[in-house]
Amino acid sequence: MQQQQQQQRLKQQQQQQQQQQQQALMQQALLQQQHQSLYHPGLLAAPQIEPLPSGNLPPGFDSSTCRSVYVGNIHSQVTEPLLQEVFSTTGLLEGCKLIRKEKSSYGFVDYFDRRSAALAILTLNGRHLFGQPIKVNWAFASGQREDTTGHFNIFVGDLSAEVTDAMLFACFTSYPSCSDARVMWDQKTGRSRGFGFVSFRSQQDAQNAINDLSGKWLGNRQIRCNWATKGAGNEEKQNSDTKSVVELTNETPEDAEQRAIHERAIHEEGPENNPLYTTVYVGNVAPEVTQLDLHRLFYNLGAGTIEEVRVQRDKGFGFVRYSTHAEAALAIQGANARIVCGKPLKCSWGNKPTLPGTSSNPLPPPAAAPFPVLSPADLMAYERQLAMSKAAGAQALMHHPGQHPLKQGAVGLGAAGASQAIYDGGFGNLAAQQQQQLMYYQ
Repeated sequence: MQQQQQQQRLKQQQQQQQQQQQQALMQQALLQQQHQSLYHPGLLAAPQIEPLPSGNLPPGFDSSTCRSVYVGNIHSQVTEPLLQEVFSTTGLLEGCKLIRKEKSSYGFVDYFDRRSAALAILTLNGRHLFGQPIKVNWAFASGQREDTTGHFNIFVGDLSAEVTDAMLFACFTSYPSCSDARVMWDQKTGRSRGFGFVSFRSQQDAQNAINDLSGKWLGNRQIRCNWATKGAGNEEKQNSDTKSVVELTNETPEDAEQRAIHERAIHEEGPENNPLYTTVYVGNVAPEVTQLDLHRLFYNLGAGTIEEVRVQRDKGFGFVRYSTHAEAALAIQGANARIVCGKPLKCSWGNKPTLPGTSSNPLPPPAAAPFPVLSPADLMAYERQLAMSKAAGAQALMHHPGQHPLKQGAVGLGAAGASQAIYDGGFGNLAAQQQQQLMYYQ
């Protein structure tokens, strides 16, 4: 009994220490945001220009003697002289090197003093060159990051936009075998994609982290933790012939391969519990249903904000994307089995998640539906049902002895009841609906 109490107290102390570390990191980030607009090269003292550790820095990286910065996500039109000109605004350069890649290039800038390098990270990180934000951070040798091949990796979702690699790592430092932490970034926008991955040398520590920290607050949101691959603690396969990187770089081939593995892991989590799934698959769609018809149907459900509607009329299915996972779940419940043009819709989750950074502009409300164009057969059926409803309504007004007053309302559906039956999928359902209501009130 005493051992259990001691373990609980120890666990509470660890959680308190962890919360204090998180608060300290958040305060440091806020101070940086407040002071960043006041920075001027001529007014800065050395202690004022210590940037917040971020990016893919190795845990425990010491930047006190570093004079080089890494520049990532460089546009293809940026030249080495232009890169040198941009970074010379914060101090005298010792060297500048640009490494060109097919999609996005990267480079390294060496200063004569550490103060200029720190100022470059503070003032140039996120600067747009040819419309593309560059990523600036301390440069380090690839050997400074521990090789996490064979480590146990967990997925961490629902990360706030301000969470960096250093903050994510600090969140898990209470587990001794925590070896690495990385936030996934969008190369086009330079913003966090809202999830990351943490590596552990010990499988038990990884499992404990999943159990202890799921639902805990980091920054402004509660995080979600799970195994990064199927099967608890399965070792992730790494390409054995991956080349080792000799240059200073923050994006090694191992990093790129690991990111691909991690992104595949997103698809392995069930869509019912994954907030990245916001698209509704709509099957069994009649060929005459247009994109506007589908938009109008889901808009009238009132489930939430619709961002995209697509229909494959020749294949009989479509997709409706909502702004949140909860809205899509509500739409699936509301639209499934609803009859449109005589066919019941089959609604479920789309097979692909909506990754952070996807365009999220809400669609304008659809145009109001015109009066339905009825065929002669439909019109005759409508008039026949309308006549039957009126006749039944007239009989109900005679107040037959023993008849419940509610029957009058049930029988007298009138034109409104017939119109609703048309919308819900045809006149055949109207008689059944009337009979069901009569049985209910008898």
